[in-house]
Amino acid sequence: MKTFWILGFAGTLALGQAARAEVQAKDVEYRDGETALQGYLAWDDAVAGPRPGVLVAHAWMGLGDFERRRARELAALGYAAFAIDVYGKDVRPQNAEEAAQLSGSYKADRDLMRRRAQAGLDELARQKICAGQPVAAIGYCFGGTVALELARSGAPLAGVVSFHGGLATPNPEDVRQIKARIFVLHGADDPLVPPAEVQAFQDEMRTAGVDWQFVAYGGTVHAFTDPAAGSDSSKGVAYNAVADRRSWQAMQAFLEEVLRP
Repeated sequence: MKTFWILGFAGTLALGQAARAEVQAKDVEYRDGETALQGYLAWDDAVAGPRPGVLVAHAWMGLGDFERRRARELAALGYAAFAIDVYGKDVRPQNAEEAAQLSGSYKADRDLMRRRAQAGLDELARQKICAGQPVAAIGYCFGGTVALELARSGAPLAGVVSFHGGLATPNPEDVRQIKARIFVLHGADDPLVPPAEVQAFQDEMRTAGVDWQFVAYGGTVHAFTDPAAGSDSSKGVAYNAVADRRSWQAMQAFLEEVLRP
């Protein structure tokens, strides 16, 4: 009878702890040389031990609420999610003009872009919740470009997912360094990433024999995952709830394949 009570108490305690388990998140300061960076780490404390990691690269406005939400959603799926900071701590554009200028400076300096992404990858690898586990990278718009450039640098990624990201690179020969499997989720009517850029990217992947997939969502333009983009597709930038849902589901299946084979 006494033994039964002890086991029952332990079981009740375990259930209570499980009920309290939830997604946790915190800001994480790290560095690229002398430059201070501040990312956002999210994890589910119901998951025991290290788990696969996912880097989240931000859009051109910098690390914000959108990327933090995505990191928490990834954590709820059982990953250690780290939203990286490419621009630097407290460096955030205040409008589209500033964002275009700032993101453009990184597009013009791909070595710097890659180094900032690598700094985020290194920081995630240092976290106990991800130690020794495979890592994938996802990115939105500018962040899609960042994630692809990290793959082109030869970083040891299991996979990369680009959501409506820029596909062009000044260093197409670096495609041969890619170790990751590549998954591009694209708006078929995206005027910011035109058909010629899409074709050049696909030729790049074919040339090197990369394991790649490309999904184009019909009737969909740029920034289709971002509700803040509005609903007017004629502007070339608009949220599309159906494409958002479908692309998130497709990403989940891809991450399961590359991170939990």
